[in-house]
Amino acid sequence: MTQKKVLLLLGPNLNMVGIREKGVYGQETAAEVERQAVGYANSLGFACDVFQSNYEGALIDKIHESRERYDGVVLNAGALTHYSYALRDAIASVPIPFVETHMSNIHAREEFRHHSVIAPVCAGQISGFGKYSYFLAFQALQYLMDKGEDQA
Repeated sequence: MTQKKVLLLLGPNLNMVGIREKGVYGQETAAEVERQAVGYANSLGFACDVFQSNYEGALIDKIHESRERYDGVVLNAGALTHYSYALRDAIASVPIPFVETHMSNIHAREEFRHHSVIAPVCAGQISGFGKYSYFLAFQALQYLMDKGEDQA
């Protein structure tokens, strides 16, 4: 059996984890969180790459590229979650599972964060568990792949 490849795709400002809003995102740096997330994905048997960009177009390009390179994507789109129909359409065009993921509980924050335009084209959503949201999302991908399902 070939090793499944997954992508941890991180949107705007997630390179600032550990620097910005420490009460929301924690003290650990983005690099530390990414390293731990990749280690956890590896422990589940996944080969895992990470890509972070503050640019919507770069994220869309990576989503398109994921169609042929990855078996699933853990996506924290940051603020783009709430208004990027372009990101939503890119996800919908790729027939692999995406798990929408947020370190903070977006439903307990400002009202504009309560609605996700990407949720309808993702297999599911995990939020509110800090860096562990990524770990749970990798478990969700493993579950979906074991069932042989595409995104919702």
